Amino acid sequence: MSANSTLMSVCDAALFDLDGVLTPTAEVHMRAWSRMFNAFLPTHGDQRPYTDADYFAHVDGKPRYDGVRDLLASRGIELPLGDPSDPPEAETVCGLGNRKNAEFAAVLATEGVRPYPGSVRLLDYLTGVGVQVAVVSSSANAQDVLVAAGLRDRFEVVVDGLLARRESIAGKPAPDTYLRAAEALGVPRERAVVFEDAISGVQAGRAGRFGLVVGVERGVGHDALLAEGADLVVTDLAELLP
Repeated sequence: MSANSTLMSVCDAALFDLDGVLTPTAEVHMRAWSRMFNAFLPTHGDQRPYTDADYFAHVDGKPRYDGVRDLLASRGIELPLGDPSDPPEAETVCGLGNRKNAEFAAVLATEGVRPYPGSVRLLDYLTGVGVQVAVVSSSANAQDVLVAAGLRDRFEVVVDGLLARRESIAGKPAPDTYLRAAEALGVPRERAVVFEDAISGVQAGRAGRFGLVVGVERGVGHDALLAEGADLVVTDLAELLP
């Protein structure tokens, strides 16, 4: 059976992660995280540089404050959680998360973002054959990214970091945000397909027992995505077109 046939056999709804799946904003996030952590860590006695390997191991795909907490834990650094209202200067988990967010917003404002052409082609195809679509992102910036990429009007349902926080929905790798999107579309989980480039997102798709979990290889590794629960892995969503 072809990849397209496998996809369409269970696809009444397509649930897309945003950064790294629809848009290359993962690169912007990676630069923002690197700037923030490589300025912060030396001030707390850790001279080891923060690298892309740290991003994929501890940060990728998670809610922002969870990423801060998990990276700090990997370096043996403890900070108070603080509050989401903390200013970027605050030396709390939330303060560092907000510091990273300020870096991200600055890069997005100056450089913008264009969606992956192959992802837009698959999105056009799926909506053309009546498949419902949603965005499921851990990012609090998802709405701004969708607007910058010219994609906002394509999605009636967007489950992002702000909505998850507002409704106290557990973030990835828990499946709850994906389940929330499927519920909003009125589609049972076994008829919904998850598209993810992050280990935590693939784990969320597997834990939610969705009809199909498609891994998108943008740097994590083909085998790693399969090992964590992807049913198939592509390097470009256009590979799933008939």
